[in-house]
Amino acid sequence: MTITSEIALLERIAAALERLAPPPAQKPDFSAAEAFVWQADPPQFQPVRNVNRVPLQLLKGLEYRADLLLDNTERFARGLPANNALLWGARGMGKSSLVKAAHAEVRRRLGLGKDPSQPDLKIVEIHREDISSLPVCLGFLRESQHRFIVFCDDLSFDRDDTSYKSLKAVLEGGIEGRPENVIFYATSNRRHLMPRDMVENERSTAINPSEAVEEKVSLSDRFGLWLGFHQGSQDQYLDMVRGYAAYHDLKISDEELVREALEWSMSRGGRSGRVAWQFIQHLAGRLGQKLRTE
Repeated sequence: MTITSEIALLERIAAALERLAPPPAQKPDFSAAEAFVWQADPPQFQPVRNVNRVPLQLLKGLEYRADLLLDNTERFARGLPANNALLWGARGMGKSSLVKAAHAEVRRRLGLGKDPSQPDLKIVEIHREDISSLPVCLGFLRESQHRFIVFCDDLSFDRDDTSYKSLKAVLEGGIEGRPENVIFYATSNRRHLMPRDMVENERSTAINPSEAVEEKVSLSDRFGLWLGFHQGSQDQYLDMVRGYAAYHDLKISDEELVREALEWSMSRGGRSGRVAWQFIQHLAGRLGQKLRTE
C-alpha cells in the first residue's frame, strides 16, 4: 500500500469516527423563552412558548406559603441569598402551580424580561428520571448571565435508587455546589422524599441504624425552605371554585355553583385545588363557555 493510499484510508477512518461521535452540544439560547424543559440525551434546553400556569390570585388558601415562596424567589432574583425550596404534602393542593405562579409574579414585580440584553429570571423543568444529569444541566446554566429556578415536579426516590446522592452533592456539599445563579425548587408528596419502608429497611439492616436513617432523610435538609400542603377544608375548596368561576366569568348563580361543586367533590372523594379546577372545566363545558387562556 502506498503512502497516498494509506493517507486516504486514514482520512476515511477519521471521517467515519467523526460521524459516529455525537455532535458537540450547542450553546443554549436562553433568550428564546422564559421557561425551558431540560432534555438529558442529547443535552439541550427545549423552550416553552406558553407556560401552563394558574394566576397567583386564584390559588386560594395558600397565601402564607405563597408569601414565603415569593419572598424567597424575589431575593434570589435580586441576587441576594435565598434557599432551595421543597413543597411537600397532599396531592392536587397547588404545589407545582405555586412554583410557576411565583416565577411569573416575581418577573412581573421586577419588570424582568422586557429587555433581552438584561439578566432575566428563567425557570427550567427537569424530569425526575433525568436527575442524574443535573450536574450537566447546571454546567450550562453556570455560564449564563440569567438566573434560573430549576424545578422538579413530583420528586421522590424508590428503593435501590442512588441518584439522590448526586442531588445532595449538587444542592450543597459538593466541590462546586450549585451555581450562584441557580436555585432548586421541588415538589413531592413525601416530606423526606423517601418511602417509609425504604428508611425502615436501612434502619434494620445497617450496622449503625441512626447513621443509615440520617443518610436517607438528610436530602430534605438540603432544602432550606419547607412548605407543607394539606388537604383543604370545604370553605377553602368553595373559595377556589368561586375564584375560578369569577375569573372565567361563568354564567351560573352562586347557589347552583356551590351545590354542583359539592356534588362534584363528593364524587371525587376530595376537596383539592385540582378537583376544583376539574370541576370548573366540566362546568364550563356544560355551560358551553370558553375558559380564559391568558
